[in-house]
Amino acid sequence: MNHLPASFDRKLREAARPAPVHDVPMIRTHMNRSDWVTLLILAVTWGAAFMFIGVAVREVSPLTYVWLRVTIAAAAMWAWVAWRREPAGLPRSIWGAILFLALFNNVVPFILFGWGQTHIASGLASILNATTPIWGVIVAHLFTADEKISPRKLAGVALGFGGVALMIGPALLGGIGSNLLAQIACVTAALCYAFAGVYARRFRRMGVSPIAVTTGQLTASALVMLPLALIIDRPWSTGLPSLHAIGAILALGVVSSAFGYVLYFRLIDRAGATNALLVTLLVPPVAILLGALFLSELIEGRDIAGLGLIALGLAAIDGRLPAILRTRLLPQAA
Repeated sequence: MNHLPASFDRKLREAARPAPVHDVPMIRTHMNRSDWVTLLILAVTWGAAFMFIGVAVREVSPLTYVWLRVTIAAAAMWAWVAWRREPAGLPRSIWGAILFLALFNNVVPFILFGWGQTHIASGLASILNATTPIWGVIVAHLFTADEKISPRKLAGVALGFGGVALMIGPALLGGIGSNLLAQIACVTAALCYAFAGVYARRFRRMGVSPIAVTTGQLTASALVMLPLALIIDRPWSTGLPSLHAIGAILALGVVSSAFGYVLYFRLIDRAGATNALLVTLLVPPVAILLGALFLSELIEGRDIAGLGLIALGLAAIDGRLPAILRTRLLPQAA
C-alpha cells in the first residue's frame, strides 16, 4: 500500500497541469482527393458566376443586384436548414464575427465586382479576381501559425497566375490601364476575399459548421444590403428586368452563393484558407471551358498551355510536384 501516496501525488500533478490551448486549429496543408473534388466542383460553380454577373448588371443596378443575390441565397439556406430540421447553430456571441465575414466576403466584394463589370470585361475581372491566392498567401502568413509563406507556395501561385494570364490572352491584358478605378475595385475585392478566407478559419474553433456559417453570412449580408439598395438605387423606380436577368440572379443566389459558400467554408474547415482560395485560379479556365461547351466558343492553343501552367501551380502549392521531383530525381537512400 506504500505506492498509493506516490501514485496519488503523480495523478494530482497531472490533473493540475493546464490544458493545452488550441487557439489556432491545425489544418491539412496537402489536400486529399475529397478536397480536390470539392475544389473542382466549387470552381465550376463559381466559374459560371462571372457570366451571370455580366447578364445581371446590364439591367439591374449593382447594389440592387447584390441585395437580390444575397437575399435569395439566404432564403435558400434557411429553407435547407428547415427542411433538414437542424438548428442553425448561430449563438448570439458569434454574430459580430459573422457580420465581419459578411462585409468582407459578400457585401464589399460583390459591390466592387458588380460595379467594376459595368466598366470592364468579365474576362479581365476574372483575371483580377485570380490575384486572390496571392493576397491569400500574404494574409495567411501574417495572421496564421500554420499557413506561412514558402518558396513552394509563391512559385505555385506565380505559375497559376501566369496560366490565367495566358488563357485570358494579350487582347484583354492590353486593356489593363484603362478604366483604372474599375480595375482597382476588382483587386480590392480580391484582397477582401483573402482577408475573409483567413478570418473564416476561426469558426472551426468556435464549433460552428459550414452550413451555419453560410446561413449567417448570407443573412447578415442581406440585412446590410437592404437599406443601401432601397436608399441609393430605389429599385421601384426602374422597370422590371428581363427573364434572362432574373434567371441569372436566381442562379447567382442559389448556386453560386448558397451552394458555393457551403463548399467553400467546408474546404476552409478541412484544408485551410490558402488552399481554398486556389479556386480563383480555376475560375477563368472553367469559364472558358463552359463557353466552349455551351456557347460554341473555340479553345485555342494558349488555353491548353494556360491550363498546364495552372495545373503545375496547383501541384506545386499542394506539395505533390516537389515530392514527385524529389522521388524521381534524387537517388534512393541505400
